[in-house]
Amino acid sequence: MKAILCALFFVFLPWGIFAQAEEAFTDTPLWRQAVGGAVIGRPIAQVESVVIATDGGNLLSFSSLGRPLWNFFARGRITPHISRSREGTSYLGRINGFLVAVNRSGRELWQVNLGSPLVSPVLIGWDGRIFAFTDRRIICLTASGYVLWSKTLEARSAIAPIRDAAGGVIMALENGTVMRFDPFGNVFDHSAESAPAAAASVTLEGQGHGILLLHADRRMELLCKTGLRDPVRGTINFPSAPVAAVGRNDRAAVLLQDGRVALVAPAEREILWISESHIRSGEIPARPGALDVDLIFDERGIYILTRTGAAGFLEDGRRLWFMRLSGAAGIPSFGDDGILYSGGADWILYAYRLEDHIRAQQRLLYGMMPEGSYGTGNPGQSSLSDYFFRFEERAIEARFGEIRRAVGTGSVGSREKEYKAWLMETAGSLLPFNSLPQIFPPRRPASQLPDIRHRIEAARLLGHIGSRETIPFLTHLFNHDPDALVRAAAAQAIGRIGVDPDGIALGAFSRAISPPSPIRDESVLTAVAEAIGALCRFSGPPLSAAGIRLLAILAGYYDMPRVQRQALAEIRSLGSSPGR
Repeated sequence: MKAILCALFFVFLPWGIFAQAEEAFTDTPLWRQAVGGAVIGRPIAQVESVVIATDGGNLLSFSSLGRPLWNFFARGRITPHISRSREGTSYLGRINGFLVAVNRSGRELWQVNLGSPLVSPVLIGWDGRIFAFTDRRIICLTASGYVLWSKTLEARSAIAPIRDAAGGVIMALENGTVMRFDPFGNVFDHSAESAPAAAASVTLEGQGHGILLLHADRRMELLCKTGLRDPVRGTINFPSAPVAAVGRNDRAAVLLQDGRVALVAPAEREILWISESHIRSGEIPARPGALDVDLIFDERGIYILTRTGAAGFLEDGRRLWFMRLSGAAGIPSFGDDGILYSGGADWILYAYRLEDHIRAQQRLLYGMMPEGSYGTGNPGQSSLSDYFFRFEERAIEARFGEIRRAVGTGSVGSREKEYKAWLMETAGSLLPFNSLPQIFPPRRPASQLPDIRHRIEAARLLGHIGSRETIPFLTHLFNHDPDALVRAAAAQAIGRIGVDPDGIALGAFSRAISPPSPIRDESVLTAVAEAIGALCRFSGPPLSAAGIRLLAILAGYYDMPRVQRQALAEIRSLGSSPGR
């Protein structure tokens, strides 16, 4: 009898412990904070902090330890679609169609009228560019808010847009059309037999990046990046219809309608394992919306997030944990630091520590290392690089006119790398030959060199279409161009772009104003003060702390009143009350 009781004890012990752990997760959060309004959408965790939106038009930020950081008022009702960049910039949409960018300190950076409200969160590209989605449009903007291109869609999106492994965007429309947009607006499309229930980006051996489409009747289509019109079709014998998917390398995690999660090998059309999650029967609708489900698949494992709770799995199928939520206003968010954030219907934000394992990511001066490069900082030679008369007045003004029109109408699109290559060749035409070959291509002979006004204009336009990938070239131009006005234009372009994740521009500015060889040109130093202020406003701490120290030095240049005034103005702008 004693042996039987011991056996029963060990049989029921694991479940008893797990049930108690689940109850502890639900009842004893790491911390809780009142948010002063009804929560809309989901919390977004990023850079050791979290933001959450309320129905009153406020976006609030808290540290991962629960300390209130800032409260931004959008001056109008906002949609529930919030995104954050790796640098901590938040992007939100007002219902009147404006897209608003807010830095990591709660200060508004810019707003752009998209014409219609967001229908899903914006996606962030490798170089900080953003892809915004309205009812029938996709719009690509730089991190500083300049439109690069936009496309009209023939139907509404059937599932939430996803970013693919090559840094582009995948959209599946209600009419069955599947579209892949590359970062420059080039589109590849495929006509599926019906709108897919789920899609994921995967890697296909020997074919590069691919798209996995899963249909409600358990059919699958596997599309390679360059052959969307010749898909691999087949059937995966799921025990229930797929409703959401996420890919990593050559695998895809799939959530099924019955609440189970599966890991599949798409190329082999094979299910590797299926496991129970926190989801109970009937909790997932046949076609969940963009805000009903979120899946994460990274080096830590696979995570399923719904309004009713969350579950975590290792890639081999072992369940790490699961928990149930009650009274949640939307699906939770799971941060890279292992904390789950849930906005309650009771106007309170809850944080739960579920894992001690922190996602390993390489950090820059601020934010995380980008996943890849679009090659816009090293675009190669332009199509005019061999044209002997390319810098004569008529030719150069014609090209400037073309680029200005494209920038003004938001139609840079597929010409982006071509334009950047030509602008770099023009702006850097007096740089030492092969001084930075990994960024600046070798010069070809020309009938004449561009004059200073053309080099200034080229640097200015780079500021309108540039990104973090363009900062190294502009910094090199600032360091080495022989003309002070061109150096000033390079500094202003850096400020207009606004991001300096490696801190190389700020380092160049520091050397320019410090011994042993400080710059004494008033126009350059004024542009430097303006650029430092812009970088500080966009990035926030820790970069802004170093920037403010440099501005304080410039504010002491009593023999240069213009520089002093600009530096003091930038310091005052950084000291104003944020987000109020």
